[in-house]
Amino acid sequence: MLNTTLSQAFIEFAIQQDVLRFGEFKTKAGRLSPYFFNAGLFNRGASLGQLADYYAQTLLAAGISFDMLFGPAYKGITLAAGTAMALARHGHDIPFAYNRKEAKDHGEGGVMVGAPLQGRVVIIDDVISAGTSVRESVNLIRAHGATPCAVLIALDRMERGGTADQVTLLSAVDEVRQEFGIPVVSIANLHDLLAYLQRPGAVLAAHDAASAQARATAVAAYRERYGVVTTTT
Repeated sequence: MLNTTLSQAFIEFAIQQDVLRFGEFKTKAGRLSPYFFNAGLFNRGASLGQLADYYAQTLLAAGISFDMLFGPAYKGITLAAGTAMALARHGHDIPFAYNRKEAKDHGEGGVMVGAPLQGRVVIIDDVISAGTSVRESVNLIRAHGATPCAVLIALDRMERGGTADQVTLLSAVDEVRQEFGIPVVSIANLHDLLAYLQRPGAVLAAHDAASAQARATAVAAYRERYGVVTTTT
């Protein structure tokens, strides 16, 4: 079991950094979500460094055997580099690589940058929405003779796929687990978010006029409508 204290600390950190926001947000699926998470807003050195440490601690706590990291373009590039540095601070100095969106036709050429893909590779990204980035990463890693061994993300929304009216049985995260047979590990998930909001003394962003309990009620209703029944790492 992953460290619930770490997950709760991460939720609070994301709220403080205004990366995790509450209100009414329309998703790509056309659903009105009571919260929104945008890891791209970890855009300062200190916050990115702390985020990378959460990734590193979560990966080490998961007990997964791995040899290197891979960050899919574009958000995954910074996340993989930052996590590699954080792992080194924890005594695990490992290589990392990332890809370009378009192949380079001069210099070293190709789509890959960084260390050669080899051994057991952890894919690092912010979230899994449709699973497209993960599928591309898995294919790229396998094409280079390496083995994708896990996917590490910041937040698992634990939300079933489909649209606002037509809902699938599985979430994008569960589909990745089922399709590739590899674990998907998250720093925190929807259960952690709800637990934080229901915790006595939970603090929201300074500009958020609603109470944590009101936000918890909205998130719980959204989970009831779109949430997956169970999830495993």
